Amino acid sequence: MSDKIYDVVIIGAGPAGLSAALYAGRSRLSTLLIEKEMDGGQIVITSEIENYPGSLEHETGPSLIERMGKQTQRFGVERASDDITAVELIGDVKVLKGLKAQYKGRTVIVAAGAHPRPIGCPGEKEFIGKGVSYCATCDAPFFSELEVYVVGGGDAAVEEAIYLSGFARKVTVIHRRDELRAVKSIQEKAFAKPNIEFMWNSAVEELKGDGLLSSMVVRDTQTGETRIIEADEDDGLFGVFVFIGFDPQSEIFVGLLDMDGPYIKTDENMNTNIPGVFAAGDIRAKSLRQVVTAAADGAIAATQAEHFLRNV
Repeated sequence: MSDKIYDVVIIGAGPAGLSAALYAGRSRLSTLLIEKEMDGGQIVITSEIENYPGSLEHETGPSLIERMGKQTQRFGVERASDDITAVELIGDVKVLKGLKAQYKGRTVIVAAGAHPRPIGCPGEKEFIGKGVSYCATCDAPFFSELEVYVVGGGDAAVEEAIYLSGFARKVTVIHRRDELRAVKSIQEKAFAKPNIEFMWNSAVEELKGDGLLSSMVVRDTQTGETRIIEADEDDGLFGVFVFIGFDPQSEIFVGLLDMDGPYIKTDENMNTNIPGVFAAGDIRAKSLRQVVTAAADGAIAATQAEHFLRNV
């Protein structure tokens, strides 16, 4: 365990965490940014970003995150690759326990984000990486000229269906209702694609195959009837891309921080119920979860952490 006590320790290097690190570093606070996987969180699986102010033409999630990460490096932010599994947040010095080490900070910003929500049907886990995916940007090329199915009807699902249509021979959106939840401009783009079709009032009940995903059971949400969809004989497999929402990575904070369901409660300044502990981004209870609001949360949290340290 390192004896160093940082001014700010940030959990998560998505847009909220990177923004917090940028603001904390520029304020000349000793800052540690901890990320267990790759920078970016959900945004790295986004193939196109059109609604972030100042984004480049044809901006992608990875390209935006790469620039954000480089900005933090200029201001002396230290990095650690670790998975935080337990925390001690009461007291002047907070302790974060990871799989590799322990970390200490006078303030903590929780920006751990969220992870893709699974369908929860039989066969799903067994076929992850063998036909089941939660990242079109990552896996679309593997399904070039094959058939794929997209589960979901919100912005992310329809945007990824559009992206997949540039690789797959045919894309079918499976939605449990009879109309999409995505914003109209995104719907219009999808409806205009000749190789995108829609399977309304449907839900995936089971995924099957022999090594690779090649069959699934789909239930009609109105009648309850089920039918089996098989892969084309010449293909031997198909892809299922799941975009039905995200679950916040907040398990270790339950019982410590005030929660609103699975989300961490904060005030408008990102303060939690524990002094010196802040939350930012998709992990906190809020009305809009977008890159722009995550970045704003991170900036506010870091600024408030600096105020907290100055006034202690």
